[in-house]
Amino acid sequence: MVKGVSFLIKSFKAWKWFLLVVLLAGGGIAGYYAYSIAHFASSISTAQQSNPNTDPSGAGQGGELPDIPEWDGTEPVHLLLLGTDSRDTDSNGRSDSMMVATIDPVTKQTYLMSILRDTYVDIPGHGYSRINAAYSYGGAPLAMETVGKLLGIPIDHYVKIDFEGFKSLVDTVDGVEIDVEKDMKYTDGGDGHRYDIDLKKGVQTLDGTHALQYVRFRHDATSDFTRTERQRKFLTALAAKLQSSSSLLKLPSILNGVAPYIETNMSTSTMLKLARLGLDVNVSRTEKVQIPPNSLLEAKTVRGAAVLGVDEVRLRKYIEKMLNDSDEENEESVQE
Repeated sequence: MVKGVSFLIKSFKAWKWFLLVVLLAGGGIAGYYAYSIAHFASSISTAQQSNPNTDPSGAGQGGELPDIPEWDGTEPVHLLLLGTDSRDTDSNGRSDSMMVATIDPVTKQTYLMSILRDTYVDIPGHGYSRINAAYSYGGAPLAMETVGKLLGIPIDHYVKIDFEGFKSLVDTVDGVEIDVEKDMKYTDGGDGHRYDIDLKKGVQTLDGTHALQYVRFRHDATSDFTRTERQRKFLTALAAKLQSSSSLLKLPSILNGVAPYIETNMSTSTMLKLARLGLDVNVSRTEKVQIPPNSLLEAKTVRGAAVLGVDEVRLRKYIEKMLNDSDEENEESVQE
């Protein structure tokens, strides 16, 4: 009996040390992940930095970035996503794509709105022009102000990524499976054919180079309309891949790989709140929308150039109704 008790005590002590080692290892891994996320957030944030190319008004005269309100994690947040052409050598580069991602932390509902770049709008301080000119005129601050005014929603945060960063992100998650809807081919000799497009129709896993080709292709009958549709489709698939267990295990290397190509004005704490929220969001329920919708578009010619006119008052009502109607549906489903 005594020998049996002694054996149990020794066994318990052995398991106690084993469990302690496991817990310490787990704590070390958790600490490493937390450090990686915090380091990434602080390295890409310009929240406490100055931008020599833009002033708070977006007029491009120099000065510090405006103070950014801290997101409290309870109200919907609207993020301007900027895809920039890293080939350009001017101060801000070209805005190749503009999207607004809206996330409701209560209902977990998300929206992805693509802004047609030929939309003809009033850019504060610069008069009417295509909306993608806002970034060239005044960087991210002016782009946020212009898009927020167009949609009638507060846009305080942006995330900017260039071509090489996009490619790096896709490669780091080992590519994204997508159904390429048709053959796509385009030759661009401007950069030694570095950004040529050559894709075949069918379901396939796109690496970074081919993913960039897919989201940039617009040389078909409907041009930017189908291009933005492809971008929404691809980003939704990429978001789902980032939520997968394989990507979460590789999170530190993913963050380290894309950090040099990303810029944001969000504070570290805001990014950490959004990162936690991102794990709970069901990306398959993301509302994917073209802005402005076809029903509110008007083809116009300004100084010989084709642009897209829009009734901004009706557009803001459209956005308000879309967000409110979806919130009510989510609340009803929760109550049921």
